[in-house]
Amino acid sequence: MLNLDPKDVAKRIKPAPAPRAATAVAASHMPAEWEAHHRTWMAFPPPNETFGPAGSPTLDRAREAWSRVARTIARYEPVTVVADPRDATTAREWLGEGIRVVQVPLDDAWMRDSGPTFTRHQDGSVAAIDWVFNGWGAQEWAVWSKDKDVACAVAAEAGVPVRSSSLVNEGGGIHVDGNGTVLLTETVQLDPTRNPGATKESVEAEIHNALGTTKAIWLPRGLTRDYDEFGTRGHVDIVATFAGPGTVLLHRQDDPAHPDYEICRELHAVLAGELDAHDRPLRIIAVPAPTVLRDDEGFVDWSYINHYVANNVVVLCAFDDPNDAIAAGILERAYPGRTVELVDARDIFAFGGGIHCITQQQPEPAAEGGAQ
Repeated sequence: MLNLDPKDVAKRIKPAPAPRAATAVAASHMPAEWEAHHRTWMAFPPPNETFGPAGSPTLDRAREAWSRVARTIARYEPVTVVADPRDATTAREWLGEGIRVVQVPLDDAWMRDSGPTFTRHQDGSVAAIDWVFNGWGAQEWAVWSKDKDVACAVAAEAGVPVRSSSLVNEGGGIHVDGNGTVLLTETVQLDPTRNPGATKESVEAEIHNALGTTKAIWLPRGLTRDYDEFGTRGHVDIVATFAGPGTVLLHRQDDPAHPDYEICRELHAVLAGELDAHDRPLRIIAVPAPTVLRDDEGFVDWSYINHYVANNVVVLCAFDDPNDAIAAGILERAYPGRTVELVDARDIFAFGGGIHCITQQQPEPAAEGGAQ
């Protein structure tokens, strides 16, 4: 992320939006990420304070990194990329043939967070959840006047109905097993600049209503770097994810010199004491962090957990690190039958996220009563 002049920041800070009343929909649930996808949604990096101005080398780096991920996924399932109207032609040039580009006003390009969370009704039809998005807790550097409307715009393009939630939340702040269990983080959903006055009980009521889950497992926090100025304050999708009902992949930092060394052991202890929605003990698979500890800004949060599971493929963050191959082997065993594609994610992490952060799955509809 780029540093901003404090005077400029003061001009651009926006108050958190007022909570919206949730609209009623038929009972639905969020399918697990490994269930069949209709397509993947992404966003094309616009010129901004994160990526740099038009024509800058940093913006080109972002666009190349995002496009590399999109082209990889497109070999396995359809991909639609939303681009700000000013960038639509440029996006088509970067992405190449076979990837659909649609015009949607954008502030940033983190589709997992500003985009919708897709769910499936009991009749098999697909719908979307529009969480309140307020720039990761109304952070001073964030701009979200356009991104707060991205979820509804994507749902309209997808042709699915929308349920507007009253909860401030991002897609990177949740992971589900498709079997009733959801992972949450206390410093995200209970963040007072996201949901002031919220309790675990009130958050769980809305999460379960929206996602069709029945059991929430709360992690106390996320990785260290995520609490820096430009972090999300603890998104779960960089530290833990389900790889099947009752199975959790967990980030493991093995170097005691890194502050995440103790955090990972704390999180392991929390998960080891939990049961899923069907009262099964969790099977925890540790995935070692890359060997690199620091970059120019401090301790890194490089993580293989922030991968994306699509049709017949796992798109895995790569860091030109000896542990890339180890992580690929672990994920090949965790997701049997899928190809693991390593894609360099160092530039994505430099801008503030990973491969999971820039992607969002739209599940396939299912026959009535046949949702997985």
